[in-house]
Amino acid sequence: MKKPALSFWQIWNMSFGFLGIQFGWGLQMANMSAIYEYLGAKPDQIPMLWLAAPLTGLLIQPIIGNMSDRTWGRLGRRRPYFLVGAILSSIALILMPNSPTLWMAAGLLWILDASINISMEPFRAFVADMLPEEQRTRGFAMQSLFIGLGAVIASALPYLLTNVFHLVQDAADKSSIPITVRYSFYMGAFAFIAAVLWTIFKTKEYPPDDLEAFKRLKKEKKGLLKSAKEIFESIKEMPQTMRQLAWVQVFTWLGLFCMWLYFPVAVARNVFGAPDELSPLYKEGIEWAGLCFAMYSIITFAVSFVLPKLAELTSRKITHGICLALGALGLLSVAIIHNKFLLLFSMTGIGIAWASILSMPYAILAGHLPEGKTGVYMGIFNFFIVLPEIAASLGFGWIMLHLLDNNRLAAVIMGGAFLLIAAFLVQRVNDESVVNS
Repeated sequence: MKKPALSFWQIWNMSFGFLGIQFGWGLQMANMSAIYEYLGAKPDQIPMLWLAAPLTGLLIQPIIGNMSDRTWGRLGRRRPYFLVGAILSSIALILMPNSPTLWMAAGLLWILDASINISMEPFRAFVADMLPEEQRTRGFAMQSLFIGLGAVIASALPYLLTNVFHLVQDAADKSSIPITVRYSFYMGAFAFIAAVLWTIFKTKEYPPDDLEAFKRLKKEKKGLLKSAKEIFESIKEMPQTMRQLAWVQVFTWLGLFCMWLYFPVAVARNVFGAPDELSPLYKEGIEWAGLCFAMYSIITFAVSFVLPKLAELTSRKITHGICLALGALGLLSVAIIHNKFLLLFSMTGIGIAWASILSMPYAILAGHLPEGKTGVYMGIFNFFIVLPEIAASLGFGWIMLHLLDNNRLAAVIMGGAFLLIAAFLVQRVNDESVVNS
């Protein structure tokens, strides 16, 4: 079926749910390392405690992608997964900041990440389902726009609650996790479910071209073992462009993982000079790091409007390479910054890179996937995000302890080096499809 071109507002509505999904990710990225340290974790323990995010993505995204490829019902193909993931994520967001112990916070992170992945993976396939080839770059860029906007608000919430709304912890409140963090997570839970519901009610999905043939295929592929077999077969048959993009993703997400794990606590310790997590400077530093994350998300929001045009003028891989290089420079510059306001300039490069990371690889990939297997391949593509994160979770603690002497700043700098490698590797990618916006 030839897909009709959609209007700006139709693309807006189908992407709006990503605003809520990003509340879940944004709150997690800006606050989880600090929550772990509030509950007694040491720097070399942090990578292992973050294992939930990549491992749940590795297990859940290809399975959900394959299942959603085979789903059709009253809510359509992808929307049932949006809804289930949003409900579970909102519950986990409410419970997370009330964790009394480290093990409970780590367990809730597993539940939260699994739930976010249930919602998020079908959103990637949703763009390929709903948009013709010439609008896909714009569709993924619109997702980047909402990811940027959601992250701005989510990352800045604790800072805003402290410095604008003057929310102060009651003396009788003995929780080790600040009240501003707890209220931010509650607000994120509401935003998540509300944004996803907007997309569900405002967007209609196209039925399969031949519904009877689809039902027969669904019956043939029914069962977890058959789904697993199809996933492994799809891995063996990966398109060449996807194999090339895999290495770009590996180094990109190694760099991002280093940043997310250690940037907030590096700001608190290295820029604000907090001696430990009980110091008022530590709380100030974590809140400022959240504001820095909001800054790069503002840049992501703005750059999302111009990325499709830049890709049209150059190419998608040149655009992505430039953006990754600017992100690398942003992280590397943290090594020489001691003024908290200058960190906002470093985040400009990160924001440009993040806008491209969220759109360009998927726009390149979508044009090289076989019809009818978009969901499963989008899930498999996530392997090249989560496998490097799993490797970092399992091995980076040893590197921190034995090679970096638990220097959080050094870990952030290493993240910049990984992004620079990714910027060079993307130039090897074959992207022969025509770039249109």
